[in-house]
This record gives sequence, C-alpha cells and structure tokens, in this order.
Amino acid sequence: MAFVHGEQEGEDMVGAFALVYQHVFSYIKTMALKCAVELAIPDAIHGRGGAATLAEIAADTGVHESRLADLRCLMKLLTTSGLFRATAADGGEEVASSYALTAASSLVVGPRGLSNMVRFDCGPVSLTPFFDMPTWLRTAPGPEAPKSLFELTHGRTRWDPANADNDTMIVSAFIESQLLIEAVLGGHADVFRGLTSLVDVGGGQGSFAKAIAAAFPGIKCAVMDLPHVVADAPVAAGGGDDVQFVAGDMFESIPPADAVLLKYVLHCWDDDNCVKILKNCKEAIPARDAGGKLVITEMVLGSGPRRDRNVAETEEMHSLFLTCITGVGREEHEWKKIFVDAGFSDYKITPVMGPLSVIEVYP
Repeated sequence: MAFVHGEQEGEDMVGAFALVYQHVFSYIKTMALKCAVELAIPDAIHGRGGAATLAEIAADTGVHESRLADLRCLMKLLTTSGLFRATAADGGEEVASSYALTAASSLVVGPRGLSNMVRFDCGPVSLTPFFDMPTWLRTAPGPEAPKSLFELTHGRTRWDPANADNDTMIVSAFIESQLLIEAVLGGHADVFRGLTSLVDVGGGQGSFAKAIAAAFPGIKCAVMDLPHVVADAPVAAGGGDDVQFVAGDMFESIPPADAVLLKYVLHCWDDDNCVKILKNCKEAIPARDAGGKLVITEMVLGSGPRRDRNVAETEEMHSLFLTCITGVGREEHEWKKIFVDAGFSDYKITPVMGPLSVIEVYP
C-alpha cells in the first residue's frame, strides 16, 4: 500500500484502515438496527423474559430457518455495537447461547419505545437527502434555490403534508415526549413547581402538558399549535378538561401564562426565527420576580460527557442531520446569544438525558 508523501509511515495504519472502513460501512449498523426493530427482535427477547436463543428469536419474529446464519451475523454486529448482550454457550465456545437486552435496546421495546423513531430516521425519506450533500454545499442561496437539503432532494419542505412519513414522525415525537416526560418529571419536577399557568407551544397531542397538569393540579395548562394540529389533538390526547387546546402561530403571538414550554422546537429554526419566537414568548410571560420564565427542552452541544466518544459523535451527527431541514444544533454560547438577542437576562441549563437538557430562561 502506497503512502501519500510517506507521511503515514509512522502512524498506526491498522487503526487508520479500520477507521476508514468503519465510516464506509457504518450504514450497515444503521440498517441492522432498523432490521431488528422491524423484525421486533427487542420485543421478542423481552417477551421471553429478557433473554432468548437464536432459534427462539427466529421463531418469534418469523425468520426462516434457512436464514439462521444470517440472523446470527445480525445479532453479532448488534451485540458488538452494544445494542444486545450475548451469553456464551457452555464449554467456552464463541457461539452465543442467548441474547439479552441492554439499556439501549430496551428503549426500542413496546409502544412506548423509540422504534418509530428508528423507522423514521433510518427510512429512505430521511436518508436520501444526504446523497445530495455535495450538491447542496456547492449551491449558492437565492430566491430560486432550494431552502434546505431536504427540499433539494424531494422538491418540498420537510413539513409538507405530502411527506408520507409525517404520521410516523408525529408518533415518534410523541414517544420521545413520553421518555422526556419521565426524565423531567421523575427527577427535575421542581422546574414547574410554583407555577399557576403554562402554555406548551407546538405541543401537538398535549402529552407533556397533560402529564404536567396531572403532576401539578394547580397549574392551568394549555397547548398551542397550528389549527390543523389542534383540530385532532384533543381526541388524540384523550380529551378531558385538564388541558386547553388553542390554535395559533408562534411567529405571531403566544397566549399569556406564567411559563412557556418549548419542547424540541427551536432546533428546527435558524437564529433569526428563534429570536422572533423567543420575543413572543417573552411578551407572553410576566417578569422574573412574578414567576415568569421560559422552559426549553433541547440538546445543548458539548454539555454531555465529551470524553465519551459516542456522546460526542451523537451530538455532531444530530447537528449534521438538522442541516437537512435547515435546523441548527447549538452549543451553550450559541443558545446564550439568541436568549440575549431576544431580550432575556439569564438562563439555567440542567442536563436530563445525556446531551438533552432543560433550559430555564428568565426575562
């Protein structure tokens, strides 16, 4: 193998070769997880009490008996990457006798899991724009140019009703909300203590608002979203009088409340649009000494354990994914800038799940 100008002679070329190959074939890991989710392998293992043999997994997921060797290959990869845990067969053989769930694979079990997120983010609508990334990076902005990488590929925006996977995206966001609700209300409920009213902007089906209302009966909760979302939301959320649904546009105005909740909203917008949204939030809440604040749940890049390579790469991949829809991943100093530009005076960041945080912003 020839080296470029001899510069690599002193480097670990075995490691370099493996790193390049890892990048080249990383899509296989993605497709392996998607395959496992679509076959419901995590659910099958869970249904067997947390551990299952290869034959049991095949029987429960409909894998043909002639494909057991291929299934073993799939499980070996997902075990090596940390999605499953293998128990060695008796006698010290290398062949696993059974497979068990890990904390990661348990997140894609059952209707409250992240399986729909996997289907959505690993599906062709989400993946194909990245084939056009070189073209996008060479495309000059202008009135006739596509506004996003997604639009360049598909000829429409990510939020166009024509996208066949929008239902999956909505369900995925709902499930993510359930996990976030448990994380926030389970260990950081003080964020909402003392409030008498709250409006969840872009709250969709109202899952978060309903959970807050149940945990704090003294808080009058409302959900504001676009008219076509609100039209179906009360039925989807189960009805009831504990949460009010209001049709509106966050770029125009926001109903008054002690606190405004923005869950996974701001990363979809550039800085100028974020400042517009935040200014409307500021107008909707009272002064800080009267209890007014903004509660944001978002990823704060660099807030997780950066020494953990998986966390660091996850943050950077998430940021690159957001460029597909003109979204923005932000570090703390970038969040601070838009808060200041919108007229807020202070903020507090509390990590809740890895790089995901609750940000309390004060007028």
